Amino acid sequence: MTTKDQVLQLLKQSHDTLSGEKIAQHLAISRTAVWKAIKELEKSGYVFEHAKTGYRYLPQDHLDEEKIAQGLTNLTVVTKATSESTMKDAKLAQVSGVKAPFLIVADMQTAAHGRFNRPFFAQKGEGIYMSLLLNPNQSFAELPQYTVLAAVAVCQAIEKLTNYQPEIKWVNDIYLEGRKICGILSEAQSDFESGVISHVIIGMGLNFAIAQKDFPADLQAKATSLFADGNASFERNVLIHEIWHQFFTLLAALPNQDFLTEYRKRSFVLGKTVSFSQNGQTYSGVAQDITDEGQLVVETPQQTFTLNSGEISLSKIDR
Repeated sequence: MTTKDQVLQLLKQSHDTLSGEKIAQHLAISRTAVWKAIKELEKSGYVFEHAKTGYRYLPQDHLDEEKIAQGLTNLTVVTKATSESTMKDAKLAQVSGVKAPFLIVADMQTAAHGRFNRPFFAQKGEGIYMSLLLNPNQSFAELPQYTVLAAVAVCQAIEKLTNYQPEIKWVNDIYLEGRKICGILSEAQSDFESGVISHVIIGMGLNFAIAQKDFPADLQAKATSLFADGNASFERNVLIHEIWHQFFTLLAALPNQDFLTEYRKRSFVLGKTVSFSQNGQTYSGVAQDITDEGQLVVETPQQTFTLNSGEISLSKIDR
């Protein structure tokens, strides 16, 4: 255990203010080492009260790699204070040769985006911004539907930890009471010669405890967070861990796991009238089914369409 970890543990265990001298004596280190440890911890996002009598740990929702990874076999977790894009971070990690599965989680994301490069609103310390790198080494036909799996995992995690019943907008958005709380994005990289999918990155942005009043005016009616009053009843670490616990449990159960049934029953698209554009023309029809390949079947007056998520975006859903 490093010096800063020892200092953090000691301050967490005490509800009182501890002087630098007392900490130094307890850990058999110098007061300068204590001061340096406090500064390093503060740079990592920890908050302490600085009083004349010493330091006091102030509880906060701090990303914790050990809490997130606990019990998730072989998963490496890296947290950072700020990221332009955790998807980019995961791509760079893959190029550098990190061992998958590898998860990077940021306290803030400055250039968050989803499908079709749409921006995603982010707030420091109040959202979950993360990307998971996997090395499936499978052909495209053998590849699991990672976006669908991730969407089901998010819903199951929220249902386990809260009384909420989230819904899924085909194919990658999670909604709560009619407003978006989470977006999921998957990207794959293949080996040109073999056709094998060597790397997959699953990116996720989830509004955790952003107060409703803090959303921009144009998003007030469209977006919300899990704790819209800004007061979370548990840490982000707990939900992050549970999401990936559910995800890897679903993944390990394939091909026997019927995750598409779980996906379909949480869909708020099925049975609704939806609008979409294809080849420059807008169509409107009733969403009838989601195929085993994750495609959306829409019956319109003109014809029945089978839509692929990578090509089509639903522009309107009449609830």
